[in-house]
Amino acid sequence: KHSPEGLLQLAMFRTWSATAFRGVGRQFSSKAGHARFRAEDLQVFVSSTFEGLGLPKEDAGLVARCLVQADLRNQAGHGVQRVPMYAHRLRAGVVNPKPDIHVEQTAASACRVNGDDGMGFVVATRAMEEAIKLAKTQGVGLAGVHRSTHFGCSAHYVLQALESDMVSLVFTNSSPALPPFGGAKALLGASPFAAGAPSGQAHPLVLDMSTTVIARGKLRLMHQRGELIPEGVGMDREGRPTRDGMEAFHGVTLPFGGAKGAAIALLMDILSGLLTGAGFAGKVRSLYNDTDGPQDVGHFILCIRPDLFLPSTQAFKDRMDELVAVLKSQPCAEGVDEVLMPGEPESLAEADRTRSGVPLQADVVTSLQEEALKAGICFPEPLS
Repeated sequence: KHSPEGLLQLAMFRTWSATAFRGVGRQFSSKAGHARFRAEDLQVFVSSTFEGLGLPKEDAGLVARCLVQADLRNQAGHGVQRVPMYAHRLRAGVVNPKPDIHVEQTAASACRVNGDDGMGFVVATRAMEEAIKLAKTQGVGLAGVHRSTHFGCSAHYVLQALESDMVSLVFTNSSPALPPFGGAKALLGASPFAAGAPSGQAHPLVLDMSTTVIARGKLRLMHQRGELIPEGVGMDREGRPTRDGMEAFHGVTLPFGGAKGAAIALLMDILSGLLTGAGFAGKVRSLYNDTDGPQDVGHFILCIRPDLFLPSTQAFKDRMDELVAVLKSQPCAEGVDEVLMPGEPESLAEADRTRSGVPLQADVVTSLQEEALKAGICFPEPLS
């Protein structure tokens, strides 16, 4: 049953969608196929949704900031479109809304984090906090995490480390998405390789790349947009090449660089899963198709104090600024206007979308409206 406010919201949305998403409403761009929303409004909505599902207010706000930031940084595959999926897993009881996260120090510069099957955003943020604390006193801090869940963009935790002027590596494993080199069946996760390094005046290193040719979330988005995926990106469940995004999503996503990408994906599973005591070797449960139990995702989070081999953190930052300046002084290839640092395109997108609003596709808005009705809360109005 819906509250009177919820029923009114549904009626308003049906009226709005009948015009806006046919391209005749002023809120809708028929050329771009999306409506724009204020980031702050989306954060309030997402936070309220997860509070309603049992997350403490602080944790719900953290998850909301991570998801909206992904959209701001043009990483829509990890953005608010995933709210219904996370909500489904919470309702199914396979994600713990109020985890009792346990931290055990296993060496002078290392700790093991038991995430108690909580939201990966919450667990990984805590693990990064612990790694930072260890690095401040020991020079290096390592957190090995088990019993976590999908944690969104790895860049969130790289940025968290940068706020404390830390060099970082952030690895995670995930459910089967790509085959070992030469295989035809998904076994290894599309596990991202992420790293960060602070700078002074220049843009810092914010590396966050999937080990697949294309991120799995983008396969879903391309399917939703009615677009074909490029050749050589994925195979269906039978191991046949496909250009259908959802067939590849549920089948096999190919590693970048062939054997090299597959080997890096294997390393992610060893460090994030095998080493930490989490699921590994294809045992991490699917985020979308398996609610028989918790995922048991593992994370490997390493922080390094920048002054470990230099006189000061500022000395490291000065050297990074010099490196970036040299990179940007290089002649550009044909069709390229500027050499950019890893993470810089996302920072530019974040600055632009903070001003102009977060673009959401029609089907994403519809799914979020449905979540709003389930929660008995209002979904924000689009920007005019």
